Amino acid sequence: MRKTLLYIAFSTLMFSSMEIALKSAGGAFNPIQLNLIRFFIGGVVLLPIALRALHKQHHRLTKSDWGLFFLTGFVCVIISMTLYQLAISVDEASTVAVLFSCNPVFALIFSYLILHERLGRANLIAVIVSIVGLVVIVNPAHLTNPVGLILAIGSALTFGLYSIVSRWGSVRHQFNGIIMTCFTFFAGTLELLVVMLVTHIPVVAGGMRQVGWLHQFAALPILQNVSLQYFWILFFIGVCVTGGGFAFYFLAMERSDVSTASLVFFIKPGLAPILAAVLIHEKILTNTIVGIVIILIGSVITFMGNRVKARESALAEEDAREFQEADDEVPAKLAAHSESPID
Repeated sequence: MRKTLLYIAFSTLMFSSMEIALKSAGGAFNPIQLNLIRFFIGGVVLLPIALRALHKQHHRLTKSDWGLFFLTGFVCVIISMTLYQLAISVDEASTVAVLFSCNPVFALIFSYLILHERLGRANLIAVIVSIVGLVVIVNPAHLTNPVGLILAIGSALTFGLYSIVSRWGSVRHQFNGIIMTCFTFFAGTLELLVVMLVTHIPVVAGGMRQVGWLHQFAALPILQNVSLQYFWILFFIGVCVTGGGFAFYFLAMERSDVSTASLVFFIKPGLAPILAAVLIHEKILTNTIVGIVIILIGSVITFMGNRVKARESALAEEDAREFQEADDEVPAKLAAHSESPID
């Protein structure tokens, strides 16, 4: 149990400092470039664990498997994390951290719409409470940075979609979380590299420079500033935050259960703004504090609901197993009775 708590603590600290680290590195790297670098490094960190898991399953990756990874890579790295990275570049790290932490709420909605999973009472209440918290933070009556808010919410929404697609794919292909995440990172990185190379084609780059908001995406840098000068920030973002954060999250999940490991995302909305205020001196507005408290309440409701659901599921499996064992005993007793000698 102590190791599990250490895994959760490390993963929580890494995920909660993610936006701060990315914000700090933003001046040296293009947001899309940073996306490419960190997910490639993260994939490399997870690769030994993923290969060991594949070896235990005696499974060799097929075209169908890679098709799944390119789908999840597109949704996660290309769409969600690009929106996330852009949100960090134009908005406060603390605000983006809190809004992105609502992705489990969107995952619940997508699980209902796509997988037709029943929304329990606790989950439904958590969705409503979290949406109220989002509205309080966004504060529609006094929008100061609508672009940043739209990008952050879009990132959380699409990451929730990625979570459901990834869950569906892992069940269908019999992959654990480490395998799915590792090869999703590699597939998404390859797709992103292709997109970035396309922006270097003279005709494409020239056309993008003619459009105001697309100008920053023309001829996207790939290896610019990747040097010893920025080694430690890239090491922290790639190895510690992206690779290590996910690795320890899944290790915690393997040693406990999903609901216990998910404490990482429930603590983050409260911890990330505090770290942002202490480390990069960001000011936290009153409505943001109120919204954080509301979202934390929603997170607690989700956590408790998941615990109850897991307990009920375990009891149902135990009852089914006992019923099956009892059912199997009947033919054995009949057979034994029929074989006994008659006086």
